[in-house]
Amino acid sequence: MVRANVRFLPDKGAAPRAAAGLIDHHPNRWIIAIAGAVVMLIIGTIYSWGIFTQPLIVAFNWDLTTTTWAYAIANFCLAAVGAVSGGFWQDRVGPRRVAMVGIALWGAGNLLAGLGTPLFGVVWLYATYGVLGGIGAGMAYITPLAMVSKWFPDRRGLAGGLVVGGFGLGAFVYNQWIPRLPSFHRAVDHAAAVLAHAPVASSYPAHGGDVGAIMRVFIVSGLVFLFVGLPAAALFRNPPSHQDKRTSSSGYSPARILAMPQFYLLWLQLFTNVIAGITIISNAVYILGELTGLSAASIAPLFGLVSIFNAVGRFFWGGVSDRIGCKKTFAAMFAVQAVTFLLLSSIHNLTLALAGVSIVLLCCGGGFGTMPSYNAQYFGTKYMGLNYGLVLSAWGFAGLIGPMLVARAKELSGSFAGIMPVIAGLLALAVLLPVLTRNPPPAVQPSEA
Repeated sequence: MVRANVRFLPDKGAAPRAAAGLIDHHPNRWIIAIAGAVVMLIIGTIYSWGIFTQPLIVAFNWDLTTTTWAYAIANFCLAAVGAVSGGFWQDRVGPRRVAMVGIALWGAGNLLAGLGTPLFGVVWLYATYGVLGGIGAGMAYITPLAMVSKWFPDRRGLAGGLVVGGFGLGAFVYNQWIPRLPSFHRAVDHAAAVLAHAPVASSYPAHGGDVGAIMRVFIVSGLVFLFVGLPAAALFRNPPSHQDKRTSSSGYSPARILAMPQFYLLWLQLFTNVIAGITIISNAVYILGELTGLSAASIAPLFGLVSIFNAVGRFFWGGVSDRIGCKKTFAAMFAVQAVTFLLLSSIHNLTLALAGVSIVLLCCGGGFGTMPSYNAQYFGTKYMGLNYGLVLSAWGFAGLIGPMLVARAKELSGSFAGIMPVIAGLLALAVLLPVLTRNPPPAVQPSEA
C-alpha cells in the first residue's frame, strides 16, 4: 500500500493544492482504479501454477525440476525484466500503452503455450508461458501501482490496496475455477494416482490422454485474459495534473537510488519474503499432498480457498505498516514465517497444514502490500515506475531461485519437508535486515531533480 510521506510532497502554494483537489474529486478515478484491479487479477493467475505441476509431469513424462522451470522463468521475466522495462517505458509514455502491451503478451503467452507445447515440447512452454507471458505480466503489474499513486494523493493506501489485492485474488478465482473443470479434474486425479505408485519420472510411461485437457486450459485462459484484460487496460491514464510540473512529487532518480544502501536493503527484504512464499506457491498442491497424504484432486480446491490469504495479506499487513511502520512490519512478517516454516515441516493434519500455508501466503502478500509504501517513503514518487520496478527485480530473482531450490530438494531427498527448516533459518536471520535499514535524507524538490 502506497502511503504519502510529507517529506516528498512539497507545498508550493494554492495552485498545486487546487489541482490536487480536482484529482481528488475526478469522477473517473475509481473506474480507473477498478480497471487496475482487473488487470492485476488477470496476471495474478500466474500464482496458480501449482495446480499444473503434477498433471504436466505425468502427461509429458517430465520431472519436477523440468516442470518448475516454466514457473521460475515466468517469475524472473515478470519482475526482473517486465516490471523494470515497463516502469521505464511508463515514465515516458504513460500507463495505457504499457499495460495493453503487457496484457497482450501475457494472454498470447498462455494461448501459444497451449497450442504449441504438445508439438515443440518444454522449450516452447518456457519461451511462451515463461518468457513472453512473464515479461507481459511484469509490464502489466507495474503500471497500475504507479498510476493509482498519482490519481489518489489523498487515499494512496486504499487505492494501492485495491490494486495489489486484485493480484492476490487472481490465484483465488483461478484456483476455484480450473480444478472443477471435469476434464482437468480427471487429469489431476490420474496424475496423483500415477505419482503415488511411481514417484520417479523415469519409472512410468508418458501418458498423452491428459495432454489435451491441460492444453485447453492454457488456450482458453489466454483468450479470456485478452478479452477481459485489454478493455480494462485501455482505461488506464495518468491524471491531468500529472502533466503539470508544479504538482509533481519529488524523489530520487533511479541512478541515485542504485548508489544508496537503502535500495539494496529493501531489495534483500523483498527477495527473502518472496523466497519464502514462492517455495510454497510453486508446488503448493504437491507439498500439501505430501504432508497430509491426500490426493492432489482433493487438495487443489482447498488450496484455492486458502489462496485468498495472498490477497488479504496485502490489505492486512499494509494496514499494520500504517500503524507501526514498514520496517517493523517486515521484521514481524519474517519472524512469523520463520516459526511457521519450522512447524510446517512436521505437520500432517490437513487443517493445520492449510493454516500454515495460509500464514505464509498472508505474509507473502503482505510484502507486496507494504513494499510500495516502503519504496515511496524512502525514494519518493516522482520516479515511482522505474524505482519500484528496480526493487521488484528482487521478486524476479527469488521467483527463479525459490521454485528450483525446492524442486531440487524434493528430487534429491524425496521430500519437501527437509528444505523447510533451512528456509526458517533464513527468515530468522532476515529479521535483522529492517533493523539495519536507515532512513535516507529527504529527496530533492522536483525543480532540483
